[in-house]
Amino acid sequence: MIFEKQKGVPKFECKEYNKKTKDYVVLIPIINEGDRIHKELFRAKKENISDYVDIVICDGGSTDGCIDEKKLKKLNVNTLLIKMDAGRQGAQLRMGMWWALQRGYKGIVTIDGNNKDSIEDVPGFVKKLEEGYDFIQGSRFINGGKAINTPFIRLISVKLIHAPLISLTAHRRFTDTTNAFRGYSARYLQDEGVQPFRDVFMTYELLAYLSVRASQIGYKTCELPVTRAYPSKGKIPTKISFFKGNSELLKILFKNFRGDYKPI
Repeated sequence: MIFEKQKGVPKFECKEYNKKTKDYVVLIPIINEGDRIHKELFRAKKENISDYVDIVICDGGSTDGCIDEKKLKKLNVNTLLIKMDAGRQGAQLRMGMWWALQRGYKGIVTIDGNNKDSIEDVPGFVKKLEEGYDFIQGSRFINGGKAINTPFIRLISVKLIHAPLISLTAHRRFTDTTNAFRGYSARYLQDEGVQPFRDVFMTYELLAYLSVRASQIGYKTCELPVTRAYPSKGKIPTKISFFKGNSELLKILFKNFRGDYKPI
């Protein structure tokens, strides 16, 4: 089924393998993740994650075969969404969040699809959403969390630049603000004071904005310990280039601090 482009939501294709079975959903944005996404989904299947959430892939236009439907179905994927429009991660998340809210989920968990994050911890996010939290930030840096093989430059960037700026903007302390392993309540995303479905959120703007908006307008927030493990050798799985990508992130951080992404 094709959903045509509408205000704040890109055009996308929806391949629904099963009906809605849970109150919560995990959205996994990917593009050309190769076998990494299959390994992550296998871990999820092994831990029975689909007993807690419906698993939905938000694809950005992969061409490497990683969204092979036979594989996805065997790995308990509920639905595949394929973006057919402009934008990167922000557009993929807007696509997935809009669709999830239309389907009636009470809350949404997001996690990267490059097999770095502890997808086994998804039930913890569901528990926090059930307890009434509206924004849950996964953190490898709090008690119980694990940071494995984190590149030194990333460690310094998060601890000395990204986390302090996000915390200052949010009016509360967060420790692992580049981490996309998060939980959002439906009421937070549907609040008129949030309005995530805007075309300004094309790349990493949405993650920065949603990190701070909840506490700014009085929603209940917390951090949850998670594990993020980088490979011990070989190329680091990331979509952020060292110079251009990090420069873009800094610009987004300062625009977020100025309040540029707040609804008018």
